[in-house]
Amino acid sequence: MYLVCGEALFDVFIQNDGGRGNELAFKAIAGGSPFNVALGLRRMGADSALFTGISSDSLGQHLRQVLRDEGVSDSYLIASDAPTTLAMVGLDAAGSPHYSFRGEGCADRLLLAEHLPTLNAQVRGLHVGSFSLVVEPVANTLLQLVQREHPQRLISLDPNVRLGPAPDIAHWRERVETFAGYAHLIKVSEEDLQLLYPERDPQQVAAGWLNERCQLVFLTHGSKGASVHSRHGHWSAPAVEVHTRDTVGAGDTFQAALLSYLARHALDTPEALATLSREQINDMLRLAIEAAALTCSRVGPDLPYLHELDRHHLAAR
Repeated sequence: MYLVCGEALFDVFIQNDGGRGNELAFKAIAGGSPFNVALGLRRMGADSALFTGISSDSLGQHLRQVLRDEGVSDSYLIASDAPTTLAMVGLDAAGSPHYSFRGEGCADRLLLAEHLPTLNAQVRGLHVGSFSLVVEPVANTLLQLVQREHPQRLISLDPNVRLGPAPDIAHWRERVETFAGYAHLIKVSEEDLQLLYPERDPQQVAAGWLNERCQLVFLTHGSKGASVHSRHGHWSAPAVEVHTRDTVGAGDTFQAALLSYLARHALDTPEALATLSREQINDMLRLAIEAAALTCSRVGPDLPYLHELDRHHLAAR
């Protein structure tokens, strides 16, 4: 089982329904990057749980129900009377999302050190990412968890930079580097690295994270595909051509596909990660690209199921 750590919220999309000029219609979809990764893992055949604060309000109750319906364990949810975070989402002409957040004092940010769980052997790895890396008190709580668990459990990281909740890019840079210091696998977008290190080549940054502990760094390039850095070298794979509806959830899908591959092949430990062959890493890369493409062909963070990937002969490899 992977324990996915971080925010759980609703993405709120403005709907242009042709109503009166003084009216707006909204569509709210359960999400948040860690929430999506936890769901994606289950859909792609891996056990998962979510460690986050969940509100007792009606939105929080709905988040709980979605997790139950998807088979994500609720054993690590922390009940809270604080409200549920809302992310207001606008899409540009290419379908790329732009976010503004209503989250100060909300449930998913209020994880404290006293909420840190005791983990049993069923939890093989932890995943952290997005704005839970930088907003307090959850950021410090997750850092304590990663510091405690990295010697014996696989740690994966996706910065998923969102400046709305925390606009200080220097703070983002410091926190990402701190969490990267404990990670065994990192997935990052080229867009994120351009924000974090505008004067540096993203490939050089990604390669610089490789070390004896961190065995894999995947770098996504949007419509240009993705690449990977490993002890076997660096290589790229092209994107899968689809009619893109929007790119919401594509990065989370990519992450879930990587981790689900490791779980299904019993490779979800730091020791096993170090034994991966170039062929296995390439299979992970191609699977993640294919899975992300399927999400891009849909509206919102509608992550694919394992049987959909099987149709493309990738998941079984």
